[in-house]
Amino acid sequence: MRILISGQHGQVSRELQRRLGAVGELVVLGRDQLDLAQPLQIRQQVQRVRPDLIINAAAHTAVDQAENEPELAFAINATGPGVLAEEALALGIPLIHYSTDYVFDGSKTEPYDETDVPNPLGVYGKSKLAGEQAINAVQGQHLILRTSWVYSSHGRNFLLTMQRLLQEKPEMRIVADQIGAPTWAGTIAASTLALIEHWQAGQAGVWGTYHLTAQGETSWFGFAQAIGEALRDQGKPCANLLPIPSSDYPTPAARPLNSRLDCSRLQREWGVSQPDWQTALRECLAEQA
Repeated sequence: MRILISGQHGQVSRELQRRLGAVGELVVLGRDQLDLAQPLQIRQQVQRVRPDLIINAAAHTAVDQAENEPELAFAINATGPGVLAEEALALGIPLIHYSTDYVFDGSKTEPYDETDVPNPLGVYGKSKLAGEQAINAVQGQHLILRTSWVYSSHGRNFLLTMQRLLQEKPEMRIVADQIGAPTWAGTIAASTLALIEHWQAGQAGVWGTYHLTAQGETSWFGFAQAIGEALRDQGKPCANLLPIPSSDYPTPAARPLNSRLDCSRLQREWGVSQPDWQTALRECLAEQA
C-alpha cells in the first residue's frame, strides 16, 4: 500500500513517519512539493503518486497569526483539504484529515461530541471548520479526526516551551480556566495506525467525523504543573507557577474555555481508544531522555 502524507516536518507528520512504515510505502511531501495553498500542485502530485490512502497532516496552525492572514489560513486549511478529498474520490481511496477543538466556542459545560454544532471563535477555527465542510461536500470515504492541545518532542508546542521557560524563570503565570486534553502527537499517530489496520483488515467503521484526544482533562496550568513535576524529578530547576484567568493573558485570537472532546464514538465505531493524558505525557518524556 502506498500512503501519501501531506506535511513533512509537523508534529503529527513526524510521528506518522515513525509508525506507518510497517503498513505501507510512505510518500511524504512537504510544502516545497505539495503546497496546500496551490490547488493545481495538489492535483498534480496526487495524480503522480497515485496513492492507496491520503493522510493530510499539513495545516496552517498559527492560531494568532491566522487573524492577520485569513486568506492564507483558508487556502491551506479549507480549500486545500477539499481538493485532496476530490482527488481521493477520483482515485477511489480514503482521506484521513486532522481537525481541531477550535471548531467549537467552548461555551458548553460538558465535553463536545460529534453531534454538537460548531461555532468557532477565530479565523483558525473557522478555516478548519471550512476544511471539514469542504471534505464532507465531496462525499468520498474520509475520516476527519478532531484533536486538541497537540504537543511532541519536536517543533513549537506548549511542552517544549514550558520545559525551557520553567528552567529559565523564577515565576510563571499560566492560564487556568481553559480546560482540555493535552494530546501527544504520538497518540494521534498510533490511533491513526490502528484505524488504517482496521480498514485494511476489512473491519472499518463508519466513515466520517470523530474526536481523537487523550483521555482525561486538565487546564494549561495543570499541564504546566505536570511538566514542572517531571523537571523536578530529573533534578532540574522549575519556576513557581501561578494560575491566572484567560482575561489576564489576552491574545489576538480568542480561545475556547472548554476544549474537552468526547471520544467515545471512535471507540464505539472503530474500536480505537486513547490513553489518558498523563500516561501519554510520561511516554513522550521517556523518549526525550
